Amino acid sequence: MEYNYKIMLHKEPEGGFTVSVPTLSGCITYGENIDEALSLVKEAVTLYVEELKEKDEPITDDCNNFGYSLRLNA
Repeated sequence: MEYNYKIMLHKEPEGGFTVSVPTLSGCITYGENIDEALSLVKEAVTLYVEELKEKDEPITDDCNNFGYSLRLNA
């Protein structure tokens, strides 16, 4: 089965990136650079979904969600 997830990358002031998956509560990781962050979040999501399957819990994803970025100059 294929699942789609939107991820949020947050550049940390001390360096590196924190990555979260809003649809998967508590699914957060950190990487020293974007490539590492993306690799680690893929692993985190895989483990999260495997755990949901083991617990026979529903698996939600973002296949029907759309995201936009809004820039506001105030």
